[in-house]
Amino acid sequence: MNILTKFHGEQEINRENIITFPSGIPGFLDEKEFYILPLEGTELFVLQSVKTTEVAFIVTDPFTLLPQYEFDLPEEVLEKLEIQSDKDVATFAILTVRDPFEDTTVNLQAPLVINQTKKIGKQVILNQIPYKTKHKIMTPHEQGER
Repeated sequence: MNILTKFHGEQEINRENIITFPSGIPGFLDEKEFYILPLEGTELFVLQSVKTTEVAFIVTDPFTLLPQYEFDLPEEVLEKLEIQSDKDVATFAILTVRDPFEDTTVNLQAPLVINQTKKIGKQVILNQIPYKTKHKIMTPHEQGER
C-alpha cells in the first residue's frame, strides 16, 4: 500500500509492518497506526502516522544515545503488548529537533515500547526513573567537538 509521509513523500509500505498503538500516543489519541522509516545516513528514524501525513515523530534508539539507559516495564505493559521475551521488544525515544541541532532533546521519560513480533506499541510514561522529557542529546563537551 502507498502512504504520504511528512519527510519522505509518497512511500510504498508493507501492511504487515504497520505498528498499531491501540491507545494512540498521548496528544494523538486518534492516531493508531504508524510505520517506521529510516532517515538515511543517520541513526534516526521517522515514526510516521499511516492516516495523517503531518503526524510524524523523529525517533531514535535511546540505548544508542545513552548506553546506561535502563528501565523496568510495568507488568500491565508487558501484558498489554503481549511481550514474552526481551527479543520481542524494540524501544524508541522521541526527539524534539531544534535549530541548531546541538539543542535537540530526547524524551527518555516516556519511551515508545514496541512488540516487534506482534507489531503492537505503546508510549510508556516512566515515573520512577532519573531521566527527563527534555534530555539534551549532546553534552557541552560533544558540542565543542563539532
